[in-house]
Amino acid sequence: MENMKKELGPASVFPIGEVNPFGAFFDGVSYLQMLTTSGVSIGNVVFEPGCRNHWHRHINGGQILLCTGGRGYYQEWGKPARELHPGEVVQIGDEKHWHGAAPGSWFSHIAVEVPGQEAKTEWLEPVDAETYNKLK
Repeated sequence: MENMKKELGPASVFPIGEVNPFGAFFDGVSYLQMLTTSGVSIGNVVFEPGCRNHWHRHINGGQILLCTGGRGYYQEWGKPARELHPGEVVQIGDEKHWHGAAPGSWFSHIAVEVPGQEAKTEWLEPVDAETYNKLK
């Protein structure tokens, strides 16, 4: 955990939380600490090096990622992966996508759920390991 705090730097000001209860939809280990669930759900998500979530969609809602530490990736279906760094913001609608840590790097973001009528997350297939492992 010491290496994690060093890599994440000021991002570790938020509680790391427990092992993510949605771990079945991740390759690797992530941690989740909900910061609020009243009104708008906001969570601190920390990814161990190489951890990423499966492809998914936010139906009738969306998500905003506020990158806070380490180095990660975000990719929409049919587009190249985009490297993420602290201070970057990703606004997500209902497009199929994934996000997570870069290989060899811890990564953290604040996930803000965009509310919508009957909003839900649709979890899809894992990210192809061979494709992911080609990322730097």
